[in-house]
Amino acid sequence: MESLPLYISLLFGLIVIGTIAWFYYVTQSKNFLLIGIGWTFLQGILGQSEIYRYTEAIPPRIMLFGVFPPLVLVGFTFLTKRGKAFIEQIDLEKLTYFHSIRVPVEVVLALLYYQGVVSVYMTFEGTNFDLFSGITAPLVAYLSFRTAQKNKMLLLGWNILCLLLLLNVVITAVLAFPTPFQQLAFNQPNIAVLYFPFNLLPTVVVPTVFFGHLLAIRQLTINKVKKERI
Repeated sequence: MESLPLYISLLFGLIVIGTIAWFYYVTQSKNFLLIGIGWTFLQGILGQSEIYRYTEAIPPRIMLFGVFPPLVLVGFTFLTKRGKAFIEQIDLEKLTYFHSIRVPVEVVLALLYYQGVVSVYMTFEGTNFDLFSGITAPLVAYLSFRTAQKNKMLLLGWNILCLLLLLNVVITAVLAFPTPFQQLAFNQPNIAVLYFPFNLLPTVVVPTVFFGHLLAIRQLTINKVKKERI
């Protein structure tokens, strides 16, 4: 990792900042902004320490201290009255455009692969098709909101598909990670996420994108149910 070109780290740092700033623009939630900044700062400290680099722990430390807490917060949002009110006010058009952030993420993953610190499975040359989500996000946003009557079926279908593509990447990443669970990429595992700033990919960027899809799906399906009841 010491020989990794500085521009890759700087580019990814800008992506992390862009992810938090863009999602704040979408949600207009000061709570998210404060939590996001604080969480990123904490993960930065953990990423620069040796904590995540011990990979024999079960569950892996990056999962325990980096991935599980955001998932708990997501669950809390969907189960509380305040969280449900937050979901209802999300601007779906802005949220759809937000997923364009995945294009530069895929570029960084490709660069890391060529540097030998992530598996080919994590790139569009392997089994990562998440680039589709980033490229199609502006098109889907335009087609869905070009008229006063938004295309909810297109939005719902696209969010479900892109969520599945994201889950495919996550599962592949776990299987190619140097832990007792590793099943793929033994010659070139995913070691970049053990180091700062790339540990912010599974702990900040991916949970935010994942949250974005769940917000959209929840809002689209809940509104549909309400109309059917009326």
